[in-house]
Amino acid sequence: MTTSLSHADARRVLDAGIARAEEIGQPMNVAVVDDGGHLLAFGRMDGAIKASIDISTRKAVTSVLMALPTAALTDLVQPGAELYGLEQTAGGMVAFGGGIPLERDGVIVGAVGVSAGSVAQDVDVATAAAAALG
Repeated sequence: MTTSLSHADARRVLDAGIARAEEIGQPMNVAVVDDGGHLLAFGRMDGAIKASIDISTRKAVTSVLMALPTAALTDLVQPGAELYGLEQTAGGMVAFGGGIPLERDGVIVGAVGVSAGSVAQDVDVATAAAAALG
C-alpha cells in the first residue's frame, strides 16, 4: 500500500467530515492537506462561517507540520510554556482542537482540519473525518 494521500483518499476524508457535521447539525469548513501541507480537498457547508475557511486549512497544515493533533498544542503555547508564540510561526499556526494528522502504515500522509463549531464539535468532526482513511 502506498504512503501517499490520493485525491480519492482526501475526498473520502472530506465526505466523512461533512457527513458527521450534518449529523450533529453544525455547518463546517473541512480541509484536507497532503504531507507537505498542500490542500487536496476542501468543503464549506452552507452556513459555515467564512472566517473558518482559513482556520480549518491552517489547522490541517499545523497538524501535518507538527505531526500532532492541534489540540495537543494548546497547553504548550500558553504564556510561559515551552512553545509560547508558536502561532506566529510558519505563516500562522493554530493551537486549538480541530486538526488531526492522517496516517497510513504509521506514516503521516496528510491532515484534516475542521472549523466553524465549538472546539469540541471541530474535534468530533475531524476525528470522524480522519477515521475514514482507515
